[in-house]
Amino acid sequence: MITGSELITLVRDADFFNEMQTLKKDFLKVDPAFMDLSDDDFISIILITPSIGIALANGSVSHYEEITLRRKARKLSRRSFFQKNDPLAPALKYLSYNFSEWENRFYKLIKLTMHSSLKENNVVLETLKNPESLTGDLKRDILNAPFIFVKFISFLFMEEDDDLLNERAITEVELEKIKEIGAALEIDNVPIFNAFCESFVVRSGSLID
Repeated sequence: MITGSELITLVRDADFFNEMQTLKKDFLKVDPAFMDLSDDDFISIILITPSIGIALANGSVSHYEEITLRRKARKLSRRSFFQKNDPLAPALKYLSYNFSEWENRFYKLIKLTMHSSLKENNVVLETLKNPESLTGDLKRDILNAPFIFVKFISFLFMEEDDDLLNERAITEVELEKIKEIGAALEIDNVPIFNAFCESFVVRSGSLID
């Protein structure tokens, strides 16, 4: 998972910061309860947007998923945990109910920080795009993949880091949502992302609240 310290490094990009501030201003207009959201809080919300989208693929966010999303957000922004009125909780709930309104704008920012990070090293970027870099063993390929890309994949699409190396079962609609998000982030042409998608065990039905 991406840590708070790593997040600070990732968001140093001036273009990302300016775009984030513009989006944050629009988001804060929605509800006075959001005014206490720090930049870290808001960036953590941006980065868990894919997780919210995957949860909503089954129709709604379950109570368990809501708890998981809050815990995930707080891994990046712990300040709100100690506030009397936690601004993350109402913001996440609002986003879950109004997801389609904000989804693409948030993905745009994730794409910006992902691609700006990867483009800083052409060797890493070319390796990532090269199909011949795959061995056919996903676990080995994940361990050999660029560190930052694995961090992003883990945080954006998984609950825990070790989920990447274990068999994972999801519903078909969840898998399609992951692919849709990958396309929005323009990583659907990355061989290891496609191998990651193909590694899921698809189960029938949906999650139980």
